[in-house]
Amino acid sequence: MAIWDGQKGEEEPAAATLASQILSRADRDVTFMMHLVGESQNLLVRHFVVFIETELSKRGISYGAHPLLRPFIETHARELTDFVLQGIGLRHQFGLQALETMAGDPSRLLRVDLWDTLQSHINDARRHFVSGVGGLQRILAQIETGV
Repeated sequence: MAIWDGQKGEEEPAAATLASQILSRADRDVTFMMHLVGESQNLLVRHFVVFIETELSKRGISYGAHPLLRPFIETHARELTDFVLQGIGLRHQFGLQALETMAGDPSRLLRVDLWDTLQSHINDARRHFVSGVGGLQRILAQIETGV
């Protein structure tokens, strides 16, 4: 059996231990990104739809002449929206310590909540993998036999 991270002989940490190890590095590794949701996203998409329609019409391209133009415009409007949203998220990141300071959270309730969430998601990921491991074993067996 191969150990991917090279730590042979060490037992894999439980979800609670792993969550604690991750949060011990929180001040340098955990950031929160601003993310616009809901109506704000829809406003951006609509803006880009109108923008693209206007730019195309300036060049003589209209819906009547191109039946696939609507999906093209919607797809590109969503891509432009995603670009803007990603840029905002990357530009406005807050470290955990700064966020706790701004929130006035001396008891570090945010870290406890993060710990609970991390542990839960780690356990969910492990359960998901285990539930599908039979399929993985079949695929590996097929590869080994050359089927």
